[in-house]
Amino acid sequence: MNATLDSEPAQRLPSAGALPTQLLSIVDALSSEAHSGRHGRAGLDSSLERDLELDSLARAELLLRIEHEFGVRLPEGTLAQMETPRDLLRALERAGTRPALATSAELAPAAAPEDVGAAPDAACTLIEVLDWHVARHPERAHIHFYRHFDQLETHSYADLQRGARGIAAGLTQRHLQPGQSVAIMLPTGLEFFHAFYGILLAGGVPVPLYPPARPSQIEDHLRRQASILNSCQAPILITLAEAKLVAQLVRAQVDTLHSVLTIEELQGADGVSDYRPRTNDIALLQYTSGSTGNPKGVVLTHANLLANIRAWSQAIELSSSDVCVSWLPLYHDMGLIGAWLGSLYNACPLVLMSPLAFLARPAAWLWAIHRHRGTITAAPNFAFELCLRRIDDAELAGLDLSSWRLAANGAEPVSPDTLERFITRFAAYGFRRETMAPVYGLAECAVGLAVPPLGRVPRIDRVQRAALSETGRALPAAPNAPQALRFAGCGVALPGHEMRIVDDAGRELPERHVGCLQFRGPSATRGYFRNPEATQRLLRGDWLDSGDIAYLADGEVFLTSRAKDMIIRGGHNLYPYELEEAISQLDGVRKGCVAVFGAFDPAAATERLVAVIETRTVPPEAQEVLRQRITALAVDLLGSPLDDIVLAAPQSVLKTSSGKIRRAATRDAYLAGRLGKRASAPWLQMAHLAIAGGAGEVRRSVRYLAEILYASYVYLLFALIAPVVWLLIAASPRPAWNWALGGGAARLFVRLAGIPLTIHGVENLPRDGSCVVVANHASYIDGIVLMAVLKHPVAFVAKRELGEQFLAGSFLRGIGCSFVERFDVQRSVDDAGRLRDSARNGGSLAFFPEGTFTHAPGLRQFHMGAFLAAAEAGLPVVPVTIEGARQILRDQSRMPRHGTLRVTIGVAIAPQGANWAAALALRNAARTQILHHCGEPDLAR
Repeated sequence: MNATLDSEPAQRLPSAGALPTQLLSIVDALSSEAHSGRHGRAGLDSSLERDLELDSLARAELLLRIEHEFGVRLPEGTLAQMETPRDLLRALERAGTRPALATSAELAPAAAPEDVGAAPDAACTLIEVLDWHVARHPERAHIHFYRHFDQLETHSYADLQRGARGIAAGLTQRHLQPGQSVAIMLPTGLEFFHAFYGILLAGGVPVPLYPPARPSQIEDHLRRQASILNSCQAPILITLAEAKLVAQLVRAQVDTLHSVLTIEELQGADGVSDYRPRTNDIALLQYTSGSTGNPKGVVLTHANLLANIRAWSQAIELSSSDVCVSWLPLYHDMGLIGAWLGSLYNACPLVLMSPLAFLARPAAWLWAIHRHRGTITAAPNFAFELCLRRIDDAELAGLDLSSWRLAANGAEPVSPDTLERFITRFAAYGFRRETMAPVYGLAECAVGLAVPPLGRVPRIDRVQRAALSETGRALPAAPNAPQALRFAGCGVALPGHEMRIVDDAGRELPERHVGCLQFRGPSATRGYFRNPEATQRLLRGDWLDSGDIAYLADGEVFLTSRAKDMIIRGGHNLYPYELEEAISQLDGVRKGCVAVFGAFDPAAATERLVAVIETRTVPPEAQEVLRQRITALAVDLLGSPLDDIVLAAPQSVLKTSSGKIRRAATRDAYLAGRLGKRASAPWLQMAHLAIAGGAGEVRRSVRYLAEILYASYVYLLFALIAPVVWLLIAASPRPAWNWALGGGAARLFVRLAGIPLTIHGVENLPRDGSCVVVANHASYIDGIVLMAVLKHPVAFVAKRELGEQFLAGSFLRGIGCSFVERFDVQRSVDDAGRLRDSARNGGSLAFFPEGTFTHAPGLRQFHMGAFLAAAEAGLPVVPVTIEGARQILRDQSRMPRHGTLRVTIGVAIAPQGANWAAALALRNAARTQILHHCGEPDLAR
């Protein structure tokens, strides 16, 4: 359902000849302000980033001024797409007939949501959560999405399920296998939700990636995404049509990636895929933002996510009568899990806008809370700061924030100053002090770990600076102490979770002692995807290392630093955040663009204290004054001067996609002399990527050629061995001899094909007595594998149709195979009796009780024939598990691939009777053993 907000008509734009001049005067004025009075004229083709040095926040300010000056509403994508004033001119010309942004008086409050009075507490997976809601209230509003500022789209639970099933069918049609990763590189929108749940329904694992921001950053962006795609081994990337060309360049650098698809291409598929995952299956790979190093894929299961959502909901008393309002990006855990999945679970509507919409107009976030009577929001500290700095009082006339009961401030260091100033300013609009809640969480714990008690005002702890630095103790400072450090309390652990502080040796520390924060609980990840080294560093027994430095006071956690950000100088622990914030307040410094870090000095055996500071252009004499002021701040706040002050150009301080300072990466650029190096032109970046992609295509082609050659060799080998063996077996009347000949040929074939074959449990095969062998069925080569493994003759039980084929039938009869009818009931019963009699007479039988195999991995349900024969004949069942055969030669494929085979012969299971119940027990016990070893999902659930 779509709705359009009424708004006032647009003001008249100036004439076409005057428009560029007026636009450039606005650009020049902002550039002069941003760079301390620097004079210069911008041209229509000047780069806003490289030539005018306007960062993303400055460009957002530029949009606001242009809209105010001309009385228009620019398209929402303008902020992301504009590279030059000419781009702005085109956007202005397109916006000439568009209405201006609606005023507060036109934002009619929405109706409060109906309380459904229940939640899916018994659900074990995210799929079951959605099914629960669709079964009870399919048309209930789930998401209100502002696609544009005047266009609101409402999506129900049924809409979400319907869209997801279409995506799932498309993924299944493209042979997505259960457990494979699928990357989502989409902007905020309803399409993202369809893709996420569609991947789950198809059995895949969603991997959210952030989409490209601007063409000028495309090379760095794509190289980073390529590393993530290689890490998660995604075969499919879902993205926008506009990004497909760029994404194809990534594809050339990722060996596993075979398809780059849009939502529209996937939705056209026929059929339905409704995979049913297990609670401990992976539901999400959340790649960390990289603020302290290379991104790592956090493994989060359905159980992890549901445990965190339930604990968070209990702690903040979240229910279906709440309304969540969010602009957080969906590739970030706070937006994806905290805002969306938490809302979905609790049936509370989610009011959503894009991150770019918030950056362009921060007031839109507050007005959405007003209009929809929002109760719950979450945002990083910079969002509250942005509201303070970028919203004029005139934009707030009539604003009512009295419905807002929880503003979770997390995901980056919380500034006590920001908390106080936000509370003070917006109290006039109904914002209550107890609404503001500093929280703590991390991707390794799904998202949330600690939250303050509801209804409590923010707790700010003032501690002695010297004691913290020199002894690591957070001792309370006197009320009038001028140099006290202040930290915001982030609350206590969520229900069912625990936190503790330990020293470097892993010993637990008492309260008010600073150390490494560790945690445990049902939300905790089991590690990083395909990264055992990083996982080993994360796990400390049943505790996990957060990587954060903190202390506890009255059970509440106070974060002081990231472990990798803390600077150790002369035996003192120094924390960079306060100095960075103080430097950011100085004239001439770009706010939020300061990185303070330690660079190890081998000569002094300690760390040099370095500050990289992005500055607006200032004359040399002003630079010297700025350096003196920075040095004075460092001495006051850290008790130590800086060893190096780097006044750098814009874009020198590296940041993550969510805006966090990447201190380690900035330090590496500093040490390598790469600070402030401008990005190449977009066309040159594309050329670099194309060259890199060409190399990737060459590697891909060589690999494909090698696969063709190997498959040809295997077919040649089979053509040389099979006719000889067939002729000898067809001519021999002795099945035992034929079995020995066939087994030897099978072992020779496997060896010459270069396929490593490992056999475990040979001692479990009965040496003298008869038995019934049952094995999983995954490939055409399973029969060859069993012949290579089983030295004593067994009679394969095969479908009658094979016996009617000349070549296959002759061979199978020669090795003593028994054939059974599948479709004629009477003949099927007769065949079962014949098998039972054969078993009683001392013959061993071999079954594939699944009956068939498919392209998709997974253990199917077992038929009862083998187990009834074993029970009635009193023979033990020997379960045999074949691993690797499906990868070597999969169903619907005619090209064998190189792989390894592992065969596990399980413990023989004796029947405990001759009736149906005994046969059923045999089946269940044998299937349990095979499922344990096969490494594939259980398709019988």
